[in-house]
Amino acid sequence: MLLGLLGGFTYILVEVAEKWEDLLTFSAFRRYALGAIVGYLYHIGYSTWTLPNSLMCWVSGYMGTHFIEALVRRYENLK
Repeated sequence: MLLGLLGGFTYILVEVAEKWEDLLTFSAFRRYALGAIVGYLYHIGYSTWTLPNSLMCWVSGYMGTHFIEALVRRYENLK
């Protein structure tokens, strides 16, 4: 869960934030929460705690939230 949270934080820090205040916006906290949830779900799915799975928890926190947000946007467009 922590690695997913760090993945979400890394995404905000690298891709979104232009100043330090951007790290404290609602969209940033939404990304942190989704990153933690996705990282935790990945860890549950692959319960061995090895280096590749740890790295994938971080990657799922970094990229998995983008995937979820894209699914939500597509669902809203179908309505």
